[in-house]
Amino acid sequence: MKMAMGGLISGAGVIIVSFFLLILCGMVCGTESDLFCLKSVKSALEDPYNYLQSWNFNNNTEGYICKFIGVECWHPDENKVLNLKLSNMGLKGPFPRGIQNCTSMTGLDFSLNRLSKTIPADISTLLTFVTTLDLSSNDFTGEIPASLSNCTYLNTLRLDQNQLTGHIPANLSQLPRLKLFSVANNLLTGPVPPFKPGVAGADNYANNSGLCGNPLGTCQVGSSKSNTAVIAGAAVGGVTVAALGLGIGMFFYVRRISYRKKEEDPEGNKWARSLKGTKKIKVSYIVAWLITFVIILLLYLELIFIFLLRLIFILGKLFYCGKFHG
Repeated sequence: MKMAMGGLISGAGVIIVSFFLLILCGMVCGTESDLFCLKSVKSALEDPYNYLQSWNFNNNTEGYICKFIGVECWHPDENKVLNLKLSNMGLKGPFPRGIQNCTSMTGLDFSLNRLSKTIPADISTLLTFVTTLDLSSNDFTGEIPASLSNCTYLNTLRLDQNQLTGHIPANLSQLPRLKLFSVANNLLTGPVPPFKPGVAGADNYANNSGLCGNPLGTCQVGSSKSNTAVIAGAAVGGVTVAALGLGIGMFFYVRRISYRKKEEDPEGNKWARSLKGTKKIKVSYIVAWLITFVIILLLYLELIFIFLLRLIFILGKLFYCGKFHG
């Protein structure tokens, strides 16, 4: 009986010790991960105004990172980042990929800084549980990552005041919790996805000259193609009319020369003179048609040149605006 009781107590003790060890391991692992996250963010970004100088990692007490500027923790005595609010600090550099080590973070605010280059294409794997993402008023370029549609906890997504190009990923409208979406003042093109009412109004898309659809103006499908067709048709018509007019004019000009030759020799009974006149008329016809051909050729070369310029313009515009969105 005593042995049984001793075994039971011993087993219970092992369970309790294991439980506390598990908790301790979780706290330490979480702490180390979040510490590495903040260290990588600090090292990746230029901090010209020294806002991040308070991030001193020499302290080893639990919860000390919660006193860092811009850092909010789940609990003040636990080194687990809940939100990272680094707005309006003049920070420079690319999006810090080390942010993925803040594994429990739900809010990220990098607004009003000078962050540049592209937003990572795999941002959904870097910010697994993010509910608020504010990257507005920076210098981000490139396209809006389609993987943002995998951030299913997103309530707020602000990307306004950047230099983003291309389309707005259609799947963003499928985010079930999204309450606010803004991409104003970018270089975006294409149709606006059908977000739920109240998520984004016209102001949230303002100053993107290439965007269209509700709540903006109606999309003109194939407008660039139709404009090109009109220009091409007008050019072809102009060249054809010019060529016909030139040909008719040259025909009457040569005919008039021939008539003058007849008046100079009304009898037409001198074989040599007649032969000479005929040769001149034939040469005149040949010269006239050669001139006509050269002019027509030049007109069509001009047309081809116009087409090439138009094509280069369209391709350049499409490339710049991210038309070739994969």
